[in-house]
Formats: sequence, C-alpha cells, structure tokens
Amino acid sequence: METHQMFGLANALAAAKSRQDLPAAMKLFHPDMLLETPAFGTKARGLAENEAALARFFVSFPDYDVALDGHAGNGETLICWGTARMTMTGDRFGVTPNGKRAVLPVVIQFGFKDGLIARERFIFDLSELCAQSGVSTDAVRNKLFPQRPSVPVAAE
Repeated sequence: METHQMFGLANALAAAKSRQDLPAAMKLFHPDMLLETPAFGTKARGLAENEAALARFFVSFPDYDVALDGHAGNGETLICWGTARMTMTGDRFGVTPNGKRAVLPVVIQFGFKDGLIARERFIFDLSELCAQSGVSTDAVRNKLFPQRPSVPVAAE
C-alpha cells in the first residue's frame, strides 16, 4: 500500500474520531483490527471490541480532537505524529478531573490489511494527561493497573 493511501485512511480515522463518529470510524477497520493504548493498558481485538473501546473512550473524552501533523511510512506501517486535545470526564479512572482540556503530543502507529486499518497503537504520556487534568497519576495507574500498584519514590 502506498504511503499516501495509508495516510488517507489514518487522516479519515482522525477526522471520524474527532467528530466522535463511531460508524465512520468502524468503516475504516479491518475485521482483524487491533487497537492498543499502552498508557491505559488496553487492547481491543476485532470489530466488536473496537466499537466498545471507542464508545467508552468517547464517554471519557467527549471533546476528543486529534490533528496529525506529520507521517512516515514504508509500505506496511505508517507512523503519524500530532496533537490530541481532550477533556477527561467521568469516574472511569477513579479520580475527579478538573474539567480542563489537555493538549498532548501523540504518536500513532498504524498497520494495514486489505486496504483497511488493521492495527492502531495510540501512544501518549499518561502522566501529562493526568497533570493537565488535575489528577494523581498514581491514583489513575492504580485504577488502570490494580495488579501493579504504584509505589511512591522515597525522598533521598
């Protein structure tokens, strides 16, 4: 697949997600779609899991907007970078956010199959999201990763 075709799909997905248009986003996904968000420790496989994951994301970040500022591809993989703007809401993360919109640099790795997006790895700094949202990163990590509680660093 040509890089410009891959970027066209990635840009269409960014636009659909920025509108919180779940049906439009789902049309861009291959049935084997894998969505990974390492900051949240989540993976969604297949169309049903991806639809549920995106719906949950839009509830948590109802004003999500992403701008892709650049990209590079090699025919199989596309890497995009840009800026996400989003306001943390609700209690999904076990904290009460301040209601301020966070502005974060993001890197997104895409894979493709049969002319559709088959993999998205959405990378951003969870600590920066928490700082801008006025919440404890440790509290959010403890909620997201209960099997690995955060341990405060001792002062030296």
